[in-house]
Amino acid sequence: NGQKMIAVALGGWLVGCGAGTTAQSASGPGSEGTGTPSAAQAAAPVLDAPIAVGAQAPAFMLQDQSGRVRTLAEFRGHPVVLYYYPRDATPGCTREACGFRDAWDRLQAAGAVVLGASTDDVVSHQRFATDQQLPFPLLADLDGRVAQQLGVPMRMGMTGRITFLIDGEGTVRRVFENVDPAVHADEVLAAIAALPAAGSAPTQP
Repeated sequence: NGQKMIAVALGGWLVGCGAGTTAQSASGPGSEGTGTPSAAQAAAPVLDAPIAVGAQAPAFMLQDQSGRVRTLAEFRGHPVVLYYYPRDATPGCTREACGFRDAWDRLQAAGAVVLGASTDDVVSHQRFATDQQLPFPLLADLDGRVAQQLGVPMRMGMTGRITFLIDGEGTVRRVFENVDPAVHADEVLAAIAALPAAGSAPTQP
């Protein structure tokens, strides 16, 4: 129908990410993670299974590694890859992030916006993004509120890997579970290519 689509990719379990975890800072910019949630974000139900295909994705307000509050709504009408992952700077999570970084030109050509997310705080995200030269925002879902509203599995305060494909009107069209970090960027690109053409992506920091 020509509608512009949003591909939302959400990351997963610490399996394959290694034992070393990045300590979260108790202070610094954005240490609260979400700031003040919107009414829609606060009202969205918590799910015990991944959100169903055909459902509306929940609105969110989350800070990125620079402390800027980002929303799903600001990217409406554009492909968005929002991928949840367990922990900054662990091997599998680094491999997944670098996969998106290395596919950046192809993702931009596809009109896609990429948003990483985990329960790490802003300071941890700043360090991870700088160390790996990541060209996209990392969102601090410190209390896991948005992850739970999407039905992302959580264990010991960490999120699992799962991918949601959402259209430009905010409807979930496909759910990918058990994401393989090594091939996930290519999988997402293939899914975006199968969607109706979207407009050019907005410029990302």
